[in-house]
Amino acid sequence: MSPRLNLVSYSIQDRVNIGAYDRPFSGVGVEYDPLGVKPGRTGITLHEAGYLPANRNWNFPGVFSPFWRLYYNRQGGHCVLFGERMVELTPKHIMLIPPHCLFHCLGLNPVPTFWLAFSFTRTLSADHTPPVLLKPHDTELCLIRDLKRLIVADKTWEPNDAIYRNSLALLHVVLARRELQWQPIAPENLMRIRHYIEANIGAPLTNPILAKLACLSVAGFERVFKHHFGTTAARYVTEMRIREAARLLLQTDETIEAIADQTGFPNRAYFSRVFNHVIDEPPASFRRNHRRRDRVKKP
Repeated sequence: MSPRLNLVSYSIQDRVNIGAYDRPFSGVGVEYDPLGVKPGRTGITLHEAGYLPANRNWNFPGVFSPFWRLYYNRQGGHCVLFGERMVELTPKHIMLIPPHCLFHCLGLNPVPTFWLAFSFTRTLSADHTPPVLLKPHDTELCLIRDLKRLIVADKTWEPNDAIYRNSLALLHVVLARRELQWQPIAPENLMRIRHYIEANIGAPLTNPILAKLACLSVAGFERVFKHHFGTTAARYVTEMRIREAARLLLQTDETIEAIADQTGFPNRAYFSRVFNHVIDEPPASFRRNHRRRDRVKKP
């Protein structure tokens, strides 16, 4: 398993690249608002802007995060792996990775790496398969160039207004691209249900219970949930449970039986079957193959 990677760059000494797993701060970027901060008027919250001119080791297995990422590399050499699909970061594309996607970072060459970590209130249409690759426009390349210069010049690595405004400008331009299709904005009662699901992942979350909380009939709830979120409520609940289970497998020493119980599954056998269906790997081998042992919290 990969240990934490010490990177020495042009302006930082003894900083540790932690890979930005459950928190959006990698340890080698300029940090802004943490997760949970209410988004701005445009629905975008900037968490981190970063640039490493020689990112020598970009190996982070089992990345599964609740925030968006934007990557742009001026040369090849680093890849992301989604299941069996490997995609290289190259100058030909800006790469967008939505939240709650499992992927692995792979790369040993000293590649210049630019990234933004952010949250956004909109959800991509199910027609998009992550990662989303966009051919960069001149405006985007100019903003990325200016951001690299600003980050290099910021020797204290303290957040400043210039980096913040240029990062938001880049995100506004990219997220407004015609190629991106978005799911309809959900009404307040459905957003409340989604937050309830995420906060009560181990509780009973059947359609009748959720429909009652949304003040809708079961049939009406099922119809509007699928319309706004592009999936059924049952599948959304399953995916959120598996997301939390994956986090617990990677970051704790809890038994698989305990994790199944905490995430709302009746037993280990059923949990393992569902986990394998969603992730395409049984929970035991997922933990064995992808856990970073240095990230497990010891009692």
